[in-house]
Formats: sequence, structure tokens, C-alpha cells
Amino acid sequence: MSGRSKGQADSSRRIRLLPDTALQAALGTRQFRSWQSVLIGTPMLTYLQISNFAVIHKVGLELDAGLAVLTGETGAGKSILVDALGLALGDRADSSVVRQGAKTAEIVAGFDVSRNDKARDWLERQAIDCEEELVLRRSISAEGRSRAFVNDTSVSLQSLRNLAEHLVEIHGQHAHQTLGRQATQRDLLDAVGKHKPVIDRTAQHYAAWRAARDELESLQAAADERADRLDLLRYQYAELDAFGPQPGEYESLADELQRLRNVDRLGQGAQAALVAIYEAEQGAAQSLVANASTDITELAGLDAGLRDTAALLEQAEIQIREAADELRNYLATLEIDPQRLSHVEERIAGYRDLARKHRCEAEVLDEQMASLSAQLEGLENADERVAELRDRAERCERDYLKSARNLGVKRRKVAARLNDGVSAWMSKLGMAGGRLEVRVVERDDGNYSESGLDNVEFLVSTNPGHPPQPIAKIASGGELSRIALAIRVVAAQATVIPTLVFDEVDTGVGGGVAEIVGRCLQQLGGDRQVLCVTHLPQVASQADMHLRVSKVTDGKTTRTSIHRLDENETVEELARMLVGVEITDTTRRHAREMMNKARARA
Repeated sequence: MSGRSKGQADSSRRIRLLPDTALQAALGTRQFRSWQSVLIGTPMLTYLQISNFAVIHKVGLELDAGLAVLTGETGAGKSILVDALGLALGDRADSSVVRQGAKTAEIVAGFDVSRNDKARDWLERQAIDCEEELVLRRSISAEGRSRAFVNDTSVSLQSLRNLAEHLVEIHGQHAHQTLGRQATQRDLLDAVGKHKPVIDRTAQHYAAWRAARDELESLQAAADERADRLDLLRYQYAELDAFGPQPGEYESLADELQRLRNVDRLGQGAQAALVAIYEAEQGAAQSLVANASTDITELAGLDAGLRDTAALLEQAEIQIREAADELRNYLATLEIDPQRLSHVEERIAGYRDLARKHRCEAEVLDEQMASLSAQLEGLENADERVAELRDRAERCERDYLKSARNLGVKRRKVAARLNDGVSAWMSKLGMAGGRLEVRVVERDDGNYSESGLDNVEFLVSTNPGHPPQPIAKIASGGELSRIALAIRVVAAQATVIPTLVFDEVDTGVGGGVAEIVGRCLQQLGGDRQVLCVTHLPQVASQADMHLRVSKVTDGKTTRTSIHRLDENETVEELARMLVGVEITDTTRRHAREMMNKARARA
């Protein structure tokens, strides 16, 4: 805001809260006005609309670039807005987020991606139309069903998360509580260094080495049992081989057996049908149809409407003759063959006996034989397989070690940069002489992992001359919060994410340090969009936009509302944050002084 007063800035950098009616219309049409010109860059998260989420009925807001703060009484729902944004970006949710009595919760987030090449490239690869405005929409039903859309195109949650990586980075209010975990420290270091491609390659090499090694160990462990197993498999295979099951043979034999056992019945039935349709002296179907055909053909000469009927009767007569021929041929081949019947019965009995022995269905006995053959081949060639697997495991191990050590080199380079950057911010945050030391040590114990060979540990010295200690052992919660904030700020500066969200990461600090925290966040907002949930007036006074979150109740229901504060309202809110309920003129003067100081530094 260099060269302008905050009051002047408010005329061009503003947020518009949508009333319920306007919000409903916007949700239906997604027609939004053009944004006013802003002083600090182009806003990325341009609007957020929430309906029936937790205690929120309907809220709609538009955002500008720079630093925006959300304040309000404890429990007012400040973090709910961050949670809602997280859902729009692909966080998991269940039906508990749906407002009581509502059918569906919906969050709509709009982004200006005109300058975000990575987001636009992702959209192009997914064949999703997008010019400048990107709209993410997420709905969760009271039954727990969740749907996600990108510019009205349905997408999976994973796809939504992949896109979100190019849009927003959220630093949660409890981030400092997990910072003592080495896994968290390693992940943060890798995020700053953008190591994901190298990590993915390392994980792939690790998986290949692990698979080859596990198979090799399995073969070697079974060596003592191999001889006994070979004897059993050879006996089972020889038994099946002697019988010779063929694909589809059992089903064919079953059909034949049924025919052979019913020769008399089949012959009698076929003969009776032949007599009925052709050979009966009186009333045979062929004679009756032939007579009718002659009569109708004659009548068709008088009425053309009977020509189709005549043609059908003629065709029926032909088909009856053909059916009679087929029946005569069938009867000629139908004969009792006791020897064939005995053979078929014996063959079927053999199938069933072997199926019981091998604990499978008779129909798949040939497949069982093929399986035994494959097992035999595998065991008989086990020595060759062991040698092959040993070579493969060694190759995979070399590939893994090369990739893992390359990752270690990159980690140590990033660690050096992180050390300097965080240490500088620690001094700014009231820990003069304090220093972060990120140690990256390669393990030599042979314990490989998909994340590489390195043990990553964050060590901190909070006072000059004191040896660094693991960050998890820092006693002061305030110091830990400040260290966490310094790390997050440096990590954020190392990214190109256009929108950063900080949810009460300033917990545990106060006084002059809190003011520095605010300056730090304001500095971040100089070239990107920053949204911060805070309870500190020293932080809130640095904001370019101030939003107050309130809880409203009528005794029956509770709703959360958001209000963009003007200058006088900002002073009042800062005063409340300073002293609580009893606001005096002195408090107001103090609040205005804080705001004026921040304005003068901007």
C-alpha cells in the first residue's frame, strides 16, 4: 500500500458479502461481476461460497490479493471457513459436516488462473475448458455421498487434490504440534526442495528391489522342502497325464451320457412327431397345411389381400417337409450302443474320482493339470530362478542406492538454504542468535525405505552458545510456535503457490513478537494472496483486509456470519482483541495507533 492510505486502498481492494438471495442466484448462474483493480497483484482465490456447512447457513465472499485476516470470538467459526476451503480442494469429508436439517452441503471456490500456467496446463491435460476463471465445486449429502466438479466437469477427489497443489497451500493451526516428528520434518524438507519426482523414482526402485528380494528369500527358504514337494507334484501330474483330461471333454461326455441313457424315449418321441406331421394317413399336419395352401392360393386370385397368407402357408408346407426329413435322419442314427454307454460312464466316473482327489471341479481338471505342470517346471528350474532373482535383486539394489543417494545430495543442499532462511526469521521473531540446523545423515545399517536412506532431523539452538537440540525437546510452546512459523514462512517463500492460508499458526506468541509475525505475513502478502486466521491484534493490524466472523443465534438455531470491516469497525475489533469485553477510549486509541503504525510501514 506504498504511497496510499488504508482508506484509499479500501476503495479499490474490497470484499463483497453476498446476501442470501444474491448468493442463491450466484450459485445457480455462477455469474459474478468483474473484479476491481487491486494494488497488490491479481487475487487467485477470488470468491468462496459456502452453504449448509457445519453452523454456516449461507455465506458468500469475494477476496482480493494481499493479506486478509479473519478474527472473531473463540468458537465463532473462523477455522470452519478454512475447513470449507479444504473440502473444495479435495479434503475428505463425511455427512457430519452437513448443517443440521439440510440435505446437502456445498462449497464453491473461484480462482483467477490467468497467470497460473501450471494450473492451466493441468486443466488442458484433463481436457477441461478454462479461460481465466476456474470454479471448484464440492457437495456432500446428508447420506455421506460426495461429488466434486471442476468447471462443471465431474472429477475424482484425487484429481481435485492434484489440481489444488497448484492453487492453495494451507498451514493448519496445529502444524507446530507435529513438527517434532522426523517424518514431518523430512516431508517438509522435500516439499521445499520439490523432490517429489526423485522420491517417486526412489520409491519405484525400492519396490522393485523389495519384490525381487522377497521372492528370492521365499525360494531359498523352501529349498529343504523342495524334494518332497517335487515327489508329490510328479505323482499328481503323472496320474492326471495318464488319464488325459481335455478341455470341454467332461461337458461333452455328460451330454452324450444323457442321450445314450434315453435312446428309447428319444426314438419314440421322434417317431410320434414324424407321424403327426407327415406320415399319418389322416390328419397329418403336412396334408392339412397343403390343402389350406391350395385353397388360399386360389382365393388370392380373387383378393390380393390373401397373397401374403398364401405365401406363408406355402412356406409352412416346405418347413414341415424339411422337419420330417430331419426326423427320419435322426431316427436312422439313433441306436442303442451298450459299449459306448459303458465307456462314457467309466470316463465320467474317472473325471469325478480325480476331481475329488485334487479338490477341484471335474470341468477344470485339465486346468489343474496345467497348474501342476507349471509348478513342476518352477521347482525343477528353481536353481536357475534363484540365480536370475539374485541378479535382478542386485540390479534393483544398485538402481535404488543411486537414486536414494542422489536424493540425499539434494536434501543436504536444500537443508543448507533452509538453515539460513529459518535462522534469519528466528532472529526477527524474537530469538536473536537462535539457529535451525537441519541434519541429513545417510543410514548405513542396511535398512532401506521407499523414502530413501536419510535420517532427517531438525535441531534448534534458541540462544547463542547453546548446543542445538532436537526441535521436539524445545520446552517453550511459544518458541516452538515461532520456530514453526519461521519454517512455514521460508517453506512458503520457496513455493510458487499463489494463495497461502495460515490457520492460527501464531498460537503461543504475543507482544512485540506478535507484531513481527504480522509483518512477516504482510511481507508474504506482497507478492501473493495470504489468508490468516488469528487471535492477535498485532497480526490483524497489519492486514490489507479485515474480516470478522460472528455467531448469531435466535435461541433455536445458530448461524455464522462474516463481515468486512471498514476503518472504524477495524479499530473496534482490534480494541476487542486487545482487552476483551470492556473497551475504553484508551483501548480504541491504542488500537488505532497499532493500525496507523502498520499503515506507515506498508
